Amino acid sequence: MIRFVASGALLAFVGPAFAQEPPSMLTNDPKRPVAAIARDLNVTPEQFVACFENVRPTPGGARPESQARVQANKQVLLPCLRRANPAITNDRLDAVMDRYRPGGREAQVPRR
Repeated sequence: MIRFVASGALLAFVGPAFAQEPPSMLTNDPKRPVAAIARDLNVTPEQFVACFENVRPTPGGARPESQARVQANKQVLLPCLRRANPAITNDRLDAVMDRYRPGGREAQVPRR
């Protein structure tokens, strides 16, 4: 059901079609558990999604083709997350991401 609410010159649409839902998945990595990662990093799911926006994970969770890709993604993600929570360290980010990555840390080792 959609309701129209008018107040003076302001007209607002109120209803489920216009409700803002918190992001539950990433467009560039839809299987990543956003809520769990955000909780473990002590950031909001919205902050994690915004920071992950410019990360380029390998398609389908495949191993990265190079260490350069791993480092480039980290250079995007870590500084952004630190703006949301300055206590996040490189080691903490690695531990949390490895916990939720299929294959753990080894899955982050570049293909040969």
